[in-house]
Amino acid sequence: MIIDVPELSLVALVGISGSGKSTFARTHWKPTQVLSSDFFRGLVADDENDQSASSDAFEVLHYVAGKRLAAGRLTVVDATNLQSHARAGLVKVAREHDVLPVAIVLDVPEALAWERTQAREDRTFGRQVLTRMHRDLRRSLNQLAKEGFRKIHVLRGTEQIEAAEIRYEKLFNDRKDEHGPFDIIGDVHGCRAELEALLVKLGWELVRDDRGRPVDAVHPDLRKAVFVGDLVDRGPDSPGVLRLVMGMVAAGHAICVPGNHENKLARKLNGRNVQLTHGLPETLEQLATEDPAFVAEVRTFIDGLVSHYVLDNGNLVVAHAGLKEAYHGRASGRVRSFALYGETTGETDEYGLPVRHPWAREYRGSAAVVYGHVPTPVPEWINNTICLDTGCVFGGALTALRWPSRELVAVPAAKEYYAPVKPLFTTPARSDEGLDIADVIGRKHIDFGYGRTTVPAENAAAALEVMGRFAVAPETLVWLPPTMAPCTSSTVDGYLEHPSSAFADLRAAGVDRVVCEEKHMGSRAVVRVSASGTGDAIWTRTGRPFFGPELDEPLLAGVRAAAAPIFDELDTDWLLLDAELLPWSAKAGGLIRDHYAGVGAAGRAALCRPRCRCWSRWSHVVTTSPSSGTVWNCGRPRSPGTRRRTGPM
Repeated sequence: MIIDVPELSLVALVGISGSGKSTFARTHWKPTQVLSSDFFRGLVADDENDQSASSDAFEVLHYVAGKRLAAGRLTVVDATNLQSHARAGLVKVAREHDVLPVAIVLDVPEALAWERTQAREDRTFGRQVLTRMHRDLRRSLNQLAKEGFRKIHVLRGTEQIEAAEIRYEKLFNDRKDEHGPFDIIGDVHGCRAELEALLVKLGWELVRDDRGRPVDAVHPDLRKAVFVGDLVDRGPDSPGVLRLVMGMVAAGHAICVPGNHENKLARKLNGRNVQLTHGLPETLEQLATEDPAFVAEVRTFIDGLVSHYVLDNGNLVVAHAGLKEAYHGRASGRVRSFALYGETTGETDEYGLPVRHPWAREYRGSAAVVYGHVPTPVPEWINNTICLDTGCVFGGALTALRWPSRELVAVPAAKEYYAPVKPLFTTPARSDEGLDIADVIGRKHIDFGYGRTTVPAENAAAALEVMGRFAVAPETLVWLPPTMAPCTSSTVDGYLEHPSSAFADLRAAGVDRVVCEEKHMGSRAVVRVSASGTGDAIWTRTGRPFFGPELDEPLLAGVRAAAAPIFDELDTDWLLLDAELLPWSAKAGGLIRDHYAGVGAAGRAALCRPRCRCWSRWSHVVTTSPSSGTVWNCGRPRSPGTRRRTGPM
């Protein structure tokens, strides 16, 4: 008997004492995956049969289960789970962590369970207790679905229990094994002509039916299209967009997540009472001219769409309104709601639109999140997230992101099909949200592409202290050059480093072409200049002011004057130059005076004379000089008769 269990879920074993739950758990799961109520009762009371400790035991069990689920680990709860309040606690934990609760019921005859119970010396309750348990089990079978268990498996009798086989199934949103390459397309909103033009620009070949309508598209390089939702409403041909996208999905050439507009359309098609606003009337009017069979296909298609997808080994997440990291790969109503609508603050702006919580500015996940939903004039990467809704239906453009190259491709809208409530091309002034101190304090694990490195909390604190004291202002310090990475130590005799080692390291990192240039030895300088002169600065590779105000200002004035034509050519307000200042010794005087002079003075005071051996671990012996008498080899005179001494001072 095959039992399908989601890879990430909370599994509750349900059965009377003696039904074989613990044996079943040991057979099918690792010991670390199973949380036993008996174990936790013993953990808090030193007695697994102390029923008075059950409340505390389950409190600890739920806590551990929550920690496992938060980390994305399947968790099995081995308890009788015969009372609805006990199961409600497990369903609550599952929902809090957006995983599916699963019930596996072991239903054995009461007589067999009593026979097994009598054989256990640690079970001292009477037959009437087992009878009550069996009665509770019969009552529970009809309640599990209503209580929120998404999958329920009932194994009746020992034969089914012993023959059961656990088979893990991926969640519908788990497509980590699909690596693309992908063409991710933003909100279409019924703009069929622009969608066709964008697909052709991306290299797709359209397939048309006998009436000339596009019903599929094929890419010669086997790319796959990904639609972020909002295919319908407001535009001139929502049925045409649906026909094309549905055909591509059915042929395996595309995948699609639902938008809030598809969700509203599906509710209307299913007979629900919805407000006819935001372009829905236009879509219904267009669908009224279509074959009823096609409309039925549309309803089925939308009902089958999954809230979001996790792709490319977990490196890419696609959801209509975006998705914060804690919801990636999870399944719950809360996750679906966020993926469809995002998160709002409960306020409205001057246009009457909801104010959205800036989840992207708080995002710190390693997976790139690609979404749409909120029209933006220009796509912008924010903390590894990007919005592809560039307001095509409002006269903007239809935009696609090529993955994994991250190249943006767009086609302009033919016209403004629908007047936006909020002007699309009026970009509101972005508030200065400042820096997030959580990004730079505490122990940090940094993934830099080819591996991970750990920054201890004390090192991060020291670096923050140094930067806070000596670096230029944080709002100016927009770039720090990466530190030059040394190559692997050379195996060539006599060389610490050798070009052959450097080339081998680059080859191992996937670099197949190297350009070698003559290097002019300079001092690394980062220069920020603006047309207005506001915020201009020059700093070292460690973020410190380069010379100081008396020399920085004349240098910046010269760079600003030389860059004047570039401001106009690039249509920009400011430039950042990562360069080297020649000669390299231009700042040597200041470094010697401000940083190294104190070290030198301390060294001269501590040591007796240049090249003195007093503080080394070398042997010290008495020597005799005709002119100065008996002295130590450091030059310090010693009284006559000092004996020979060896070893460190």
